[in-house]
Amino acid sequence: MKLLFDQNLSHRLKDLLDELFADSIHVKDIDMERSTDTAIWEYAKEQGFTIVSKDSDFHQRSFVMGHPPKVIWIQRGNCSTDDIYSLLRKNREAIEAFGDNAESSFLVLE
Repeated sequence: MKLLFDQNLSHRLKDLLDELFADSIHVKDIDMERSTDTAIWEYAKEQGFTIVSKDSDFHQRSFVMGHPPKVIWIQRGNCSTDDIYSLLRKNREAIEAFGDNAESSFLVLE
């Protein structure tokens, strides 16, 4: 599963999680850190990425538009990059199952 990390998450996550989610990128890597949610959504859809964000807008968009792309919504307040890394690593199996589920549009991680 290829993850696209939103601007509200550290760009370091892609390197920290490379062994689990190869070919993942951060919006900064593709010069989209200031892009609209619509542009990021379309890029993820066209390129086969799952969006990872702390922003509820992508979660809400998935209700309206369905998938692709799929969305992983991280529902944590102020926390460190290490906390997000641990959360994603701990939930690897759930993330992979979510990716394989043809009916699911979003996954909430707390």
